[in-house]
This record gives sequence, structure tokens and C-alpha cells, in this order.
Amino acid sequence: MKNLFPFLVVVFLFISCGGDDDICTGGEGTPRMKVKFKDTNNKLTTLDSLYVDVDYGNGLKNVISRARADSVFIPLRVDDAAYTEIQVRTRREDKAAKVRISYTTTSQYVSPACGLKKLYENVEATLETPDPVVNVEQTQKQILDENKTHLYLIF
Repeated sequence: MKNLFPFLVVVFLFISCGGDDDICTGGEGTPRMKVKFKDTNNKLTTLDSLYVDVDYGNGLKNVISRARADSVFIPLRVDDAAYTEIQVRTRREDKAAKVRISYTTTSQYVSPACGLKKLYENVEATLETPDPVVNVEQTQKQILDENKTHLYLIF
């Protein structure tokens, strides 16, 4: 009887564990915008350093500070705002280029653990303040997942 109690406790623990829906880790959440970089000759490039600040509605917040970047994933706003402002620099002390990403959003139910995710449609990228970015090249009008490149910043 003494050995039966620990065995029953272990069996109960395995039975009471939930399914795979308990944790939202498989990329089911709101997709980020995938951004790559080109030079003025239209060739893909890797930047020596990159700083990206995003305004989520309460001022600029640094979301990316990295050396040697060939692409980045930038989270967009998940509130009901119609746009997200992004500032991009290649050096911390340099001035920043300002890019406005305008869109409409829809919500999609994922699961009880993940809840809803935002999807971005009618996406428009506008370069408002150039230098160091000289142009933007948009490749997708929707952000439904993180598989495709949505935007190229041209340096």
C-alpha cells in the first residue's frame, strides 16, 4: 500500500495535464513585420549596426539594437491605431529616418490559450524623413504571418 500512493499521485498528475493548447508558443500570435535591407544598387545588404525605435502610442521605445543585421522583425501596434511610426538609425548618435506604416486591422481567434491575434491589411509604408534610409520598397499589402518579407529599407 505504501508504494501505491506515490504511483497514484504520478498517474493523477499525467492525467490532469492539459493538451497542447495550454501554451501559445508555436508562432500563432500577432505577426511582426519582416524587414530586409537593400543598397541603392538594389542589392540585398547587411548593415553593420541597426537601431529601431517604435512609437506604440506612449512615446518612442527602442525595440532593436543590433550589430550585423540583414533582416529584422518589427512588432506593430496592436491597439486600434491606424498606423505605426518607426525610426531607423545605423548609429546610436545619428539622426533617424522616420517610416510610417499605415494599415487596417482585423482580429482572428487562435485558441483559448492564445486568444486573438491581429492581422494587418491594406499596408502602406511611407518614408516621412529620409537619411539614412533613402527609400522604402513594399512587397506585401498584408501581414498575415512572418514568412515573407514585407518591406525593404533602401540605404
